[in-house]
Amino acid sequence: MKKDPTEPQFNVITLDVPIIRGNTTITEVTVNKPNAGALRSVRLQALLDTDVDALIRVLPRITTPNLTVPEISNLDPADIYALSQALAIFFLPNSVKSDYLSV
Repeated sequence: MKKDPTEPQFNVITLDVPIIRGNTTITEVTVNKPNAGALRSVRLQALLDTDVDALIRVLPRITTPNLTVPEISNLDPADIYALSQALAIFFLPNSVKSDYLSV
């Protein structure tokens, strides 16, 4: 199956509560489209159910800047939910993705 070059390979999320990392303030996080390796050791259904343990395992592998486990564990609930939804969009088949994104 060929990749559609117009299909987004990432989603950018603006955090409600920025992450402070040393002298840097992170206000936006890019969620990159995961490959199978990034999803290893996690049930896909757990990610779709917004299981926090599954998200804590996967998000460090697919975020830019790469968030750490402690940073993800300390995220505001609204921010981890937004990141989970940015990830979940990648699991939609193309046949319904355009309908979902146009709402």
